[in-house]
Amino acid sequence: MSLKSKIRTIPDFPKKGIMFRDITTLIKDAAGLKEVTDKFTARYKSMQIDYVVGIEARGFIIGGPLAYTLGKGFIPVRKPGKLPYESLSYEYELEYGTSTLEIHTDAIKKGDRILIVDDLLATGGTAIAAAKLVEQLGGVVVEMAFVVDLPEVGGRENLEENGYKMFHLVEFEGE
Repeated sequence: MSLKSKIRTIPDFPKKGIMFRDITTLIKDAAGLKEVTDKFTARYKSMQIDYVVGIEARGFIIGGPLAYTLGKGFIPVRKPGKLPYESLSYEYELEYGTSTLEIHTDAIKKGDRILIVDDLLATGGTAIAAAKLVEQLGGVVVEMAFVVDLPEVGGRENLEENGYKMFHLVEFEGE
């Protein structure tokens, strides 16, 4: 079975007209989770990366095993109020308002080379917010990795316009 076939599509979630791509069916499948981890590991094992940054919450699920297989540390980027130590915040625009991400102020030092990981790329707003946090701490974003890309939503172009490289494993047409 292909990775794409292991991802469940839920129509009209979270609102009418949206086709939600749910990776929980992929990651509950041991072979599927292993394949995702193996494919990302193969791509990134020869790149100079110091840390894997995972975006809450599904980026943790993908990023943790990837950091392990690469022999690198894992850094969480979280929603406000979830990190116990001093943190840096970045507010960004969403389709229906704004949101905020946070990272510990001591998570990254100047020159650290970072791989950002999340489950899905839609508009790219959340990924860019994570990248801005990394850069504010002096880190360098090597690439962003996603299980799913939704090319019609424009995230890839948004990332490229902002100077970021991305990689994905599968694509789905439409929102």
